[in-house]
Amino acid sequence: MTLGAGGLALSSLYQRSVLSALDRELASVFDSLLSGVQVPGGVPALSNPPNDFRFSQAYSGRYFQVAALRAGAGGPSLDIAVRSRSLFDAELAAPPKVLAQLAGGAGEIVHYQSIGPDGQFLRVAAQAIVLGEPNTRVALFVAADRSEALRDVRRFSFTLWAALAALGLGLLTAVWFQVRVGLAPLEEVRRDMAQVRRGKSARLEGEYPMEITPLTDELNALLDHNRAVVERARTHVGNLAHALKTPISVLLNESRGESGSLAELVRRQADGMARNVDHYLHRAQAAARAEAIGARCDAPPVLEDIARTLERLYGRQKDLEIQVDAEPGLIFRGERQDLEEMAGNLLENACKYGRGMVKVRAASLANRQRFEIVVEDDGPGLSEVGAVEALKRGKRLDETAPGQGLGLSIVDDLARLYGGELALGRSELGGLCACLRLPIAD
Repeated sequence: MTLGAGGLALSSLYQRSVLSALDRELASVFDSLLSGVQVPGGVPALSNPPNDFRFSQAYSGRYFQVAALRAGAGGPSLDIAVRSRSLFDAELAAPPKVLAQLAGGAGEIVHYQSIGPDGQFLRVAAQAIVLGEPNTRVALFVAADRSEALRDVRRFSFTLWAALAALGLGLLTAVWFQVRVGLAPLEEVRRDMAQVRRGKSARLEGEYPMEITPLTDELNALLDHNRAVVERARTHVGNLAHALKTPISVLLNESRGESGSLAELVRRQADGMARNVDHYLHRAQAAARAEAIGARCDAPPVLEDIARTLERLYGRQKDLEIQVDAEPGLIFRGERQDLEEMAGNLLENACKYGRGMVKVRAASLANRQRFEIVVEDDGPGLSEVGAVEALKRGKRLDETAPGQGLGLSIVDDLARLYGGELALGRSELGGLCACLRLPIAD
């Protein structure tokens, strides 16, 4: 914008300068005319015309004329007495306003625009003088083609705008280059932070300019502090688990050895406390791990390890087959321990309640932001109401099977902590279909 305003100002200034030079050139011709103008008998004559050859060449663009300025009832008028040969048989017209200025002026030069004999755009200078006896007012006119001056202005403007455009482009290029080079270290920090977030690096290890080294040092300190906070949370959770589980186990063991309503009450409450402790400890541990920056693990090996373990465990009780179809390269954005717990709970339920066939499928979703683990079995399955109830904490739909009714609830809580979800439905095998969706790492 500044360059544009400067360009307009320079172009306008140059145009005024060119027109002023043209006006000075026209004014210099008046000296030649004045030296040769005579008024014998009240009729103007010119004894010594200007010696510029252009005044002798027809329609050359340089013209002059000498006329008597007469006053009349309809206003001043001209009686052309002398004209340059370049005018041929034409004359320089003067609008009434200019004639009035000449008639009432005191010899000042009046400038105006007019159309020449060959359709040229003329710049005209006119001056009125009083000569002879009796006094006769003589009007002198000198004109020049403005197109030559305007061509110079256009050439200057074109050169000026081309130079300003080149200057602007150069400035923009310099600014772009400066920004790219100057901000390149920040882009490197951004890439390194992305590596930390994806779990490919624990800290910012690059070599940075001294201007941003304090920033990277603070970021590393923040990462170390976050890691320390997570470790302390895990330690406290583990300590709390040991501190609570032992007295609860004592209460349960003592109450089982006694009979009566009091023992039954203690047994029931202690069992409820144990379930609550397990649930909230699992949730606290999962929350601490979910907040850790950079955690990631490869999902297919985890599923295959769990499947092999469960086949050995339940293969003795039933003819069990677990089919695992996992897309290679699926990276879970979270702790391996949490993925093992979620997938392990789902597969263990399928093995426990299925009749022998369990299918596991893992694949990325279309948006590449999540992947899903689908576990299907050929067991009795759940109704729509049962699927909702199964996700409630401590809800056991089958009292004959061992457990505390926390597995699916823990899976659901863990999935939500990671921004995922768990959905239960009917499998094509006839049993339960558990669909677990989790965030995928780059």
